[in-house]
Amino acid sequence: MKDLVQDGDSLVGASTFEEGVDRRVFLKAAVGSGFAAATLPVAAQTLIKTDITGLSTGDHLIVINGQEVPVYRAQPEGKTNPPIILVISEIFGVHEHIKDVARRFAKQGYMAVAPDLFVRAGDAGSVPNIADLMKDIVGKTPDAQVMSDLDTVVNWAAQRGGDTERLGITGFCWGGRITWLYAAHNPKVKAGVAWYGRLVGDATANSPKHPVDIAQNLKTPVLGLYGGKDTGIPLDTVNRMKAELAKGNSKSEFVVYPDAGHAFHADYRPSFNEADAKDGWRRALDWFRKHGVV
Repeated sequence: MKDLVQDGDSLVGASTFEEGVDRRVFLKAAVGSGFAAATLPVAAQTLIKTDITGLSTGDHLIVINGQEVPVYRAQPEGKTNPPIILVISEIFGVHEHIKDVARRFAKQGYMAVAPDLFVRAGDAGSVPNIADLMKDIVGKTPDAQVMSDLDTVVNWAAQRGGDTERLGITGFCWGGRITWLYAAHNPKVKAGVAWYGRLVGDATANSPKHPVDIAQNLKTPVLGLYGGKDTGIPLDTVNRMKAELAKGNSKSEFVVYPDAGHAFHADYRPSFNEADAKDGWRRALDWFRKHGVV
């Protein structure tokens, strides 16, 4: 639970904002706008608007072990056998920003698929505060369940015409951590891009391993995009991850943006750093192309 609390703190910590803006200002703004801190990102509109012109998009339900799992899909209209990108959300679930990211990938020729991996624990968008969100939703979502759900989602994407031989994964915050783990779990993943996902932590029943624990044996190249001012993910943990990766042969790499805090790609929050987000997006597309997800 300590690790989950740290994740929550990083979402509203001072390091995620411009100079002079602290977490109390954010929380006051959230409540004053009529939204609890946890539900604000779901209601907020992403600054970048990606239209659906030329795209096929939709919300779907996949039944996995008797549970209906919502999935948002976006892909180029009329394109056959597109490469697949799994888009893994932050702790807030699949809200409009995550769907927009999926559409951005679709504009690049991908079938982008964003599953709601918290659905068994509840609705991440309806929890009134981040502490309860971490405890009651995120903390009750086992890594093993997430890996299994993603396996099923990949199979579903293949049944809809996606090419699993060109499979990539990307994720943000919680989803960044999952990106590292799923790249190690599924040998079909050609490449991953992890945005500021936690790298170390205590072993628990639901999270027995963390990225640093799988780094040495990782085979899939993962690009880590991290913020130098992210207090939730200190640079010493990035260095620990680099050291473990160096013992293996995944050819994974890191880019650390010195002036960025946590969630610098999230264009619906004050943490957004436009220059670093654009550079990260360019690097992500280049990474996938370089490693055959194209």
